Amino acid sequence: MATGRSNKLVGQTGEYLVAAELSRRGYIATTFTGNVPDYDIIASNKKGKHVSVQVKASSGSSWQFGDVSRYFQIIFKGKHQIVGRPRKCPVHRLVVVFVAIDAKGDDRFYILTWSALRNLLMNGHKAYLASHGGMRPKKWESLHGAIMENVLETHLNKWDVVKKCLR
Repeated sequence: MATGRSNKLVGQTGEYLVAAELSRRGYIATTFTGNVPDYDIIASNKKGKHVSVQVKASSGSSWQFGDVSRYFQIIFKGKHQIVGRPRKCPVHRLVVVFVAIDAKGDDRFYILTWSALRNLLMNGHKAYLASHGGMRPKKWESLHGAIMENVLETHLNKWDVVKKCLR
């Protein structure tokens, strides 16, 4: 069973794993241990350009989002949810790294821009609602969302996303 402490440890481990991987790839990576609202790490290259990195860590096969309306507008029509317009990225050049933490150390990294994540969440939420007639079956007002690891497969080890954001 996940506890507040175990969730904190997973998040902290994820941040350090991503910072270490960025360092291994030639970037200076500074962590903020959850003290900055929209990102967890700043990575900079040799030229001093920097990119903000948000880390999403999980020891399972999915990542949970408490409020998908941070990524796109949700309009309620009675108990039905309608996916509205996409939201703007909160930070210029924001990269998101999903870390699947493996107990044996075979961790997996999925790297994408914040906008690409927003589009995945938006399309997933639309499909979920469509499969349930536009209304969430248990808690109609819930803004919860999730991404399964198989949805992120095309982003596995795409560290070039960081490089592209630094151009």
